[in-house]
Amino acid sequence: MANWIEVTIPAGGDPEGVCDLLTGMGLEGFVIEDERDFRDFLEQNTQYWDFVDEGLEKSMTGVSRVKLWLAEGDESRAVIAGLYEKGLKPACRSVADGDWENNWRDYYQPVEAGEKLVIVPKWRDYEGDRTPILLDPGLLFGTGDHPTTRMCLAALEKAARPGVRVLDLGCGSGILGIAAAVLGAGPVAAADVDEKAPAVVEANAALNGMEKAFSVYVGDVIGSASLRAKLGGGYGLVLANIVADVIIPLAPHVPGFLGQDGLFVCSGVIDGREEEVRAALERAGLAVTAHDRMDEWHCFQARRG
Repeated sequence: MANWIEVTIPAGGDPEGVCDLLTGMGLEGFVIEDERDFRDFLEQNTQYWDFVDEGLEKSMTGVSRVKLWLAEGDESRAVIAGLYEKGLKPACRSVADGDWENNWRDYYQPVEAGEKLVIVPKWRDYEGDRTPILLDPGLLFGTGDHPTTRMCLAALEKAARPGVRVLDLGCGSGILGIAAAVLGAGPVAAADVDEKAPAVVEANAALNGMEKAFSVYVGDVIGSASLRAKLGGGYGLVLANIVADVIIPLAPHVPGFLGQDGLFVCSGVIDGREEEVRAALERAGLAVTAHDRMDEWHCFQARRG
């Protein structure tokens, strides 16, 4: 197993300047960690969340640094000496391949949801009595252990059965639609604004032997009449684990997706936004049949009035 030197260079608010210097030295493959970029990213993508983990925010406060990794050896030590000569003050530590390639996997354990399901990282074995949903948490989207996802899974497991067509809006990893398919429902249509979603959903669906059950679309369901037309209607189960700021404008379109006895399950609603969401559902002609809460998050179930 190869050993590496992780080099962390304080950037003093100018990570681009540090990167230019490193490039001039013939170095590449470095990573910028900067509070300004983090804040800009949050501000420019507020439509996707109502809440950011306090621990994550705290970990980025005051951060401005550049990281790179060098194979251990005399050449790398010479590079580090050159960094000191240019006035930088790198902090160095030895790491092995496994430290970043595999150790993160230890943090992911099977997570039970509802009465029947358990979310299992694909490299873990599961020998219990629940129905496993295999997921690769390394595939860009959520891992399935968030309260909003667990509430949606608990709700859908009671509605998913053979003959029930499913629509998963804002599908992300595809976990909700996959769970519905594993429980016997389908076919499943899924949509997400992220262009990476089809590959991720198809990969996770394949882990569960459900790839043939899925049709995945990319686009904005709220803003695109053509996408809504492609998705069609008559669904017995419509799922949306997003955020309040998306669910509210989505609500008027939901009755058009639902079949006569169809169920709409939506979550991702933070404390303080639940009454806004309820009101939006009712304005759209939906009758709220259940309202669940886990930690600071809310999940609604609704049917056509």
